[in-house]
Amino acid sequence: MADLLVKPVGTSGKVHDITPQSAHWGYVGFGLYHLQAGDKASELTGDREAILVLVEGKANIIAGDISFGELGDRMSVFERKKPHCVYVPNGSSWSVTATTACVVAVCTAPGKGNFPARVITDIGLVERGKGANTRYIHPIAMEESDVADSLLVTEVFTPQGNWSSYPPHRHDEDNYPHMTYLEETYYHRLNPKQGFGFQRVFTEDGALDETMAVSDGDVVLVPKGHHPCGAPYGYEMYYLNVMAGPLRKWRFQNHPDHDWIAQRDAG
Repeated sequence: MADLLVKPVGTSGKVHDITPQSAHWGYVGFGLYHLQAGDKASELTGDREAILVLVEGKANIIAGDISFGELGDRMSVFERKKPHCVYVPNGSSWSVTATTACVVAVCTAPGKGNFPARVITDIGLVERGKGANTRYIHPIAMEESDVADSLLVTEVFTPQGNWSSYPPHRHDEDNYPHMTYLEETYYHRLNPKQGFGFQRVFTEDGALDETMAVSDGDVVLVPKGHHPCGAPYGYEMYYLNVMAGPLRKWRFQNHPDHDWIAQRDAG
């Protein structure tokens, strides 16, 4: 199994390049570029679809032969504005030319050619949880949005002192409708950036049990098991999730020891 905590490589250019091969799984890929104004990044999609997420900053984006012009609305991810995102199908290409300093996430999974290149515009805002379990979500491309063949992408803002992806839950069995097998990456950011957070990835039988201190810019791989995370007092946490598996549906089960929390809060 690959190391679950992945640190960025450098501070400019492509600082994350997680592939199914490097992660030792079958579906999810995640790349991240740090660009300065005038810098350009481009890739061929091959047999994979991509969703480009402008995490921060502005850029001109081209997908295939379609130019979408300058996109981007938030200069800091912690402005909590909705992200500008572009879907790129398999068998195509994309290019990003930064017009300001920017951070661009490249979320990938197997493509089937069912959707054209386009800007993803219907992104809502969802509040989830209660008390110190409250967090705020931009569902960029979840299953209720018919926008991709395989990809499920969402971003989450967790206030200081709160828990997220909690109660612990897992989606590691291909057993629809009770559960779907979905690999997942977490791209973490902290505000202020010198902060830290925690994420635990563990299975109920104890075969996998890792607790990681995450820093600003780290990525955590979730190949299986439960995966809650927490933000210490004084530090707000953001994460961008990428999920994919054999079925583009998100069905999970809470840990049996902790499901009572969800049942109580639903009452």
